[in-house]
Amino acid sequence: MPVERQSPYFLHVFVCTNDRAGERKSCADGKSRLLKARLKEAVVSKGWKGRVRVSESGCLGVCAEGPNVMIYPQKVWFTGVAPDDVEAIVSAIGRLIGDEGGD
Repeated sequence: MPVERQSPYFLHVFVCTNDRAGERKSCADGKSRLLKARLKEAVVSKGWKGRVRVSESGCLGVCAEGPNVMIYPQKVWFTGVAPDDVEAIVSAIGRLIGDEGGD
């Protein structure tokens, strides 16, 4: 039987890394793994580790608009994201957690 628990994170950032191997457009086509790595680095550098979790996800259903990044439970969704957009996403995370400047 599963054990229900409350998440230890204030928010969870999901980066789609779905790769369709060139058969159709996918989030991996837009360097989403690099995007995830840069977001993780930014979370650590801001001192948010333990409050913000960055994970990769499978297909979110809108690869045609990807790469996609979702922030939950706040229901924030970014589409058409590139690795250079990390600063804008980090800024949004800061606003959501009430720590726009980081540590």
